[in-house]
Amino acid sequence: MSDTKGSEAGPAGAAAPEVVAVEDVTPLEDEWLVIVDPQAVFADPKESPWGSPMWSETVPRIVRLAAAYRGRVVVTRFVADPGIGGSWADYYDDWQFALVPDSDPLYAVVPELADLTDHVVTEPTFGKWGEQLRAVVGEQPRMAVAGVATDCCVIATVIPAGDAGASVRVVSQACAGSSLENQEKALEVMRLFAPQVTVL
Repeated sequence: MSDTKGSEAGPAGAAAPEVVAVEDVTPLEDEWLVIVDPQAVFADPKESPWGSPMWSETVPRIVRLAAAYRGRVVVTRFVADPGIGGSWADYYDDWQFALVPDSDPLYAVVPELADLTDHVVTEPTFGKWGEQLRAVVGEQPRMAVAGVATDCCVIATVIPAGDAGASVRVVSQACAGSSLENQEKALEVMRLFAPQVTVL
């Protein structure tokens, strides 16, 4: 069976968007690949309440995709910061399991991608578009984006990047949502931000 799967038809029987297999994604000139939060905490729903049920089938695709971007790959990490304040205090009242140090295995990059790049950006927020990432990829770069979770940290990275003038391609087959339904919802929202954002 092919890795390429179209989403279900939309309202009134609209045609499903065409999905591009990772093998058919060719890096654009000067394009970076940003792999969002490929960490243990998001990798296995049996080990973490944040684990994606789609991750196990997605990570081999990310490995294949990254091979085409050698030297131009950034891996991001999410690490909880109990001192961040504001609404995050309420958030961590609900998710106290995540209040562990950066060095905890929960926040380790998965073995398949751990040695992929020296460009690693760590942030305490869902979105990774900030000074650290811009210092690597530039202010208005071309970016291909993969990672987890599509409906949380991926979308929270993609939309601000596009809004800032980045040209972003979301490689849907290399993204893992918290569920298939939430994956499709997030992809549909990101499609609304064309031409800054293109969903492959």
